[in-house]
Amino acid sequence: MRAGLDMKAGLGMKAGQGMKAGTRGGPDPQGGPDAQGGPAAPATPAGPAAPGAPFAPSREPVLDSPAPWVAEHIRRFEETGGVPRPGVDDLLLTTRGRTSGVLRRTALAYVRDGGAYVLTASNGGSDRHPAWYLNLLADPRAVLQVGRSTFPATARPATAAEAARLWPRVVASMPSYAAYRTATTREIPLLLLTPSS
Repeated sequence: MRAGLDMKAGLGMKAGQGMKAGTRGGPDPQGGPDAQGGPAAPATPAGPAAPGAPFAPSREPVLDSPAPWVAEHIRRFEETGGVPRPGVDDLLLTTRGRTSGVLRRTALAYVRDGGAYVLTASNGGSDRHPAWYLNLLADPRAVLQVGRSTFPATARPATAAEAARLWPRVVASMPSYAAYRTATTREIPLLLLTPSS
């Protein structure tokens, strides 16, 4: 599914800029190197932007996750004005594919920490990092949709101290994360996304 990215201004960043973090990861377990839970999408008719290219406001197509349950979650998010699961804080995250350059969107639960949105890279307890996390390590610029509001944000990995402080809140908001943590030998990272101006 494609959706237009509705932002007032592009997000400028030079190619090659990104977060430095050691990761174990690799291709998405569904087969694509940077898809949000599925294989890499074909290029748009105009061709995808190069990785690290600015987000093009309202001109660049955004591909939703090809994973059926995630696509359904995105559909419910849009139909309910951002409340697909009452009692759970959900958002839509748009990242740029680190190898394809295509904008990709997925749905995630979050907790707040001051002005930041905290995302958990659980990947359902898989031994591989989720593609969206790897995309953000390569290019920390993102677009968040929370409720009916859409805005640019910048991601960074939580420090060890922040992760230790935030993990109990993350599990309180989504108890399945505790089981995911025991299902993998991978450290499940937390990312903080701060709205950018």
